[in-house]
Amino acid sequence: MNLTPRNRREFLSGAALAVAGGFGPTNAAGAADGPPLAKLEPALAPKPRVVDRLRALKPNHAVLLGKADVVGEFNDTAKKYDLHKTGPMGRDFTIKMCWAPDRNRALFCGANHGVPHRLNDVWEFDLPSLTWAMLYAPDLPRGYGDLGKDTSDVEFKDGILITKRGGPAVIAHTWWGLTYDPRKKTLLFMNTWVTDRKKAVTALGGDPADLYSGPPLWAFFPAEKKWKAFRSPKPYPVAIFGGMLEYIPELGGSVWHANNWQMHGTWLHDYEKDTWRDLKANGGGKPFETEAPEPEQIGYYDPVRKIVVVQRHHDTHHYDPKTNAWKKVLVGDKDDGKSPYGHDARAVFHHDAASGHGLLAQFQTNTLWAYDPDKTNWTKLAPEGDPMPTGGKRLAYCDPSSNALVVIDGTTVWAYRYRAG
Repeated sequence: MNLTPRNRREFLSGAALAVAGGFGPTNAAGAADGPPLAKLEPALAPKPRVVDRLRALKPNHAVLLGKADVVGEFNDTAKKYDLHKTGPMGRDFTIKMCWAPDRNRALFCGANHGVPHRLNDVWEFDLPSLTWAMLYAPDLPRGYGDLGKDTSDVEFKDGILITKRGGPAVIAHTWWGLTYDPRKKTLLFMNTWVTDRKKAVTALGGDPADLYSGPPLWAFFPAEKKWKAFRSPKPYPVAIFGGMLEYIPELGGSVWHANNWQMHGTWLHDYEKDTWRDLKANGGGKPFETEAPEPEQIGYYDPVRKIVVVQRHHDTHHYDPKTNAWKKVLVGDKDDGKSPYGHDARAVFHHDAASGHGLLAQFQTNTLWAYDPDKTNWTKLAPEGDPMPTGGKRLAYCDPSSNALVVIDGTTVWAYRYRAG
């Protein structure tokens, strides 16, 4: 069954799926917001058995869809770590996936904490074809605090450590510092890590005084399969560990948010000019520190309410770009059972287009939660059907074109439908 991207989209949003509460309206609210799908590479044909199972999926039901295929141009580094068999898998503080509406697929990148590898590979997941596709094969593996045993693929260029293929030579966790800019069709990554860059530059014969000292923002273009480094002038924000990067259409760019001893602020990046501006949310000072989430937060942009919704541990926060203010709308208690634990290494939190609610998958407790931003209320869900996989390296995202929360455990794929579309 070899469908073109246009036919594939028509196939997935057909009347039969809409009747089943699956793909119809949700596809319109999600992927259809962007431009028409161009020809995608790699081309991936939907699997009828997967589409049939998704079509039959009822509200508050889950289904195991089977094992994903893993495709790509795998180099020696990828094969050394069996990526051609396993796909990327969750990587410690790197478990966020970003939906790309122009591709109808979810993107993933970022490094493990240390073992079994620290790589700069990039992937995308396609649900209808049940496929992990490697878009950028990894350069040589890097060490925890250095560039690894073999630095032959690294250059020091324009103040940045970069591989000869154009990828980041320093590779970090994503924490929640990963977002997708649909205007530029690019994945944006605040690539901040502990690498001793001065030592690395010296070893390469460069002058550490020439190092770029600003925020290490990188872009990856899935259509071109290329990385690009930004080199912003001052002023710019502090690239802390565990911050949040989120594209906000109303602001015309992506915000980098942090609220700890290193930086209290929400900064806006202008992609075209490559400049940063402190939004001075809440007027700064104590109001910001009190109302804004601290590091390890997880969250999403709500395109209907036009706010950012964040869960940080058991507290819930909203950011309203119109008023440029954060508000802590719920103060949770770990012992009352009324809210989930939001943490960027233990849970994911995404917008569910069909319901307008947020769906949080808590991997520590193996539970699902729904958040209603209007009522500022959490509901612990009790899905029927197949149980969620319990592996220690899971990834998850919300697929608006399929009206499903998708959990991926290695290559095992599980889908949950919260409400009908």
